[in-house]
Amino acid sequence: MAEVLKGLPVAKEINEKTQANIKVLKDAGITPKLAILRVGEKGDDIYYENAAVKKCLQLGIDVLQVHLEDTVSQKKLEDELETLNSDSSVHGILILRPLPNHLDDGRIAELIDPQKDVDGISPMSLYGVFAGENRGFVPCTARACMEMLKFYNIPVQGKKAVVIGRSLVIGKPAAMLLLKENATVTVCHSRTEVIDDIIRSGDIVISCAGKIGMVNEKCVRPGQVVIDVSMNTGSDGKMTGDADFDAVSQIVEAITPVPGGVGTMTTAIMLNNVTHAAMAKI
Repeated sequence: MAEVLKGLPVAKEINEKTQANIKVLKDAGITPKLAILRVGEKGDDIYYENAAVKKCLQLGIDVLQVHLEDTVSQKKLEDELETLNSDSSVHGILILRPLPNHLDDGRIAELIDPQKDVDGISPMSLYGVFAGENRGFVPCTARACMEMLKFYNIPVQGKKAVVIGRSLVIGKPAAMLLLKENATVTVCHSRTEVIDDIIRSGDIVISCAGKIGMVNEKCVRPGQVVIDVSMNTGSDGKMTGDADFDAVSQIVEAITPVPGGVGTMTTAIMLNNVTHAAMAKI
């Protein structure tokens, strides 16, 4: 049976660092503040927002919640974002995405102030990841994968890593972060041939394909570490990842559960980013 890499202990450690930052900030007379911008009433967005607000209150981070109708115009949305960009009391901005189809998601990512982009969606933040430079903030889920490996003392340097998925949100940034730690990285996607063989070749497998059963007993081997990022809804209505956990956990060395794995850490990382954004003002 594989070691189960739970996210809660990692999130706890990150929260402790965040609390230390908050103490420094409050000693300097600064209360960190997060603005959450939500368009519409999607259940997933509301759930995530409520969880983030609750954690902010626990840690001592102020929250500004901005809610817009799902019929909001592009101009109105941009005006609201510019207001948050120029508000000196706001240190971090979280935009719940994806936005409704009639809105230009890319344009909003371009407009957010990189110094307040605590979710790592701006071109400057992504440039920092791809250039290996300390600019902006790393996308939270990609960073969570690396924090998971670090916390559980899983070596990355010199290892073969396979990333399944090529989105700008997780797949590509995760690949760049692995490269920065001197792993040899292969990125797979929906059109990759002989994908099972490639997955089996990896010492570390990060799956963010959003496809149930993508990682199964046929494509894994003993000694592997599987970081399952995806959150899919199964036919039984329960949340599941890309990996067939019951089958894969009998073979590999370590695996993250879904739920309870990487997803548990993303809010902690985002709020840690808020405090770092605020500390830049000291």
